[in-house]
Amino acid sequence: MAEAAFGVQLRQSRQAAALSLRQLATRVGYDHSYLSQVERGQRPGSAHLAQLCDRELNTGTTLTTAYQQARRAQPIAQPLATASSLQPHRHPLEQAMGVDVLEAVRHGLVDSYGQPRPDDEWSAVAADLAVAFMTTPPGELLPELTAQLQFLPAEISAGRSATHAVLVAELSILVALTLTALGQSRAAGRWWWTSRASADSSGERLAMSLVRGWEAASGLTGSRPLGELSALADEAVALGATVDDAAELSERVAGGRTGCLARAHSARALVLAQQGLAAAAWKAVEDVLTVTDESADQTSGLFDWPAYKVHGVEGRVCAELGYPAAGYVVLERALELCPPGRLVERAELELCLARCLMVDGEVAAGLALAMRVLVELPDQWHTHYLYDEAGRVLSAVPGKELGRAAVRDYRELLGRRPYLNRTVGSGSSSPWSQG
Repeated sequence: MAEAAFGVQLRQSRQAAALSLRQLATRVGYDHSYLSQVERGQRPGSAHLAQLCDRELNTGTTLTTAYQQARRAQPIAQPLATASSLQPHRHPLEQAMGVDVLEAVRHGLVDSYGQPRPDDEWSAVAADLAVAFMTTPPGELLPELTAQLQFLPAEISAGRSATHAVLVAELSILVALTLTALGQSRAAGRWWWTSRASADSSGERLAMSLVRGWEAASGLTGSRPLGELSALADEAVALGATVDDAAELSERVAGGRTGCLARAHSARALVLAQQGLAAAAWKAVEDVLTVTDESADQTSGLFDWPAYKVHGVEGRVCAELGYPAAGYVVLERALELCPPGRLVERAELELCLARCLMVDGEVAAGLALAMRVLVELPDQWHTHYLYDEAGRVLSAVPGKELGRAAVRDYRELLGRRPYLNRTVGSGSSSPWSQG
């Protein structure tokens, strides 16, 4: 069995380093029972886990290579191989990017929010993937998400569990965000529906708030009507506000009540800013500041809200409403706190800073900063979100400056959009383009 080969290699490497399971688990941030099952071949592990263990056990790339070989040797489950016929008219790019496999998984989840694994194991998987989302290029993360989700249909029982419905909702958020990052808005829309259906079936208002807040924020990068996004953000705020910290699942939902409310208020602030409703947008920013903690861990996962994310929202609102001086202050603070490894987040913050420069009349400096960001960031990190922010820089160029040669060069650079021409996981180019 493929999982067993990786597990054996992991156990041998751990024992050679004279570490117990608990010691290694503490170092890599995983539950020791989960690592035990990986070593016994009962769980597949992940690329992120293999990389962390290579680092902690000083094994170079041995474990990462072993995991990749195990993945290649593992056959895709038959239900997933045949279920692609459910969507026979998929766009060729979506097929190349593994969306058919994800769609098959999605159909297996829609009617079954059951008991795939013990709660703590699935919580550990979801938490790991939420961290990996911040540190792994989306084209590499999508196959990892698929591999984890493949276990759900085979393990779901006849019963229905609120806890697992919440976990399905969280994992579906990760899929939807990853697909959006890759420019696959139609497929992402189906996963947003699945996420909402899962959260709603759980009856947990905090989970319902989480999904709606993230969907509203993600929708700002596309063409979804602002009124629709505003309604989602308002629902997210209202649902989160009715849950207290003592609620049964308040700490089982990713990010807890703080993370859910921060996402909801932030989404509302950004939507209101785009609608030009300045007073309401600033009030929403104040609400974000009220529910978050300046001392929160800056290296946490996607669903948590450390200070740099809060300052990033403040900066985007400043740029949108035309307050560049305040934007400089909060965005510089956000960049100071944002971990160096969060490449896309840092790039998006710098692009927002470039937009502030544009608003402030510093066109040359703004264009130079934005072009540097797009040129220096490796192509695998170029996402739909990144280019949405880069497009806002262009839209902030004053009309009288549009004839600049630098503006023409920047417009050409925006036309590259590498994420539209990548086959997920392979790094090769696709012959299709969505234009």
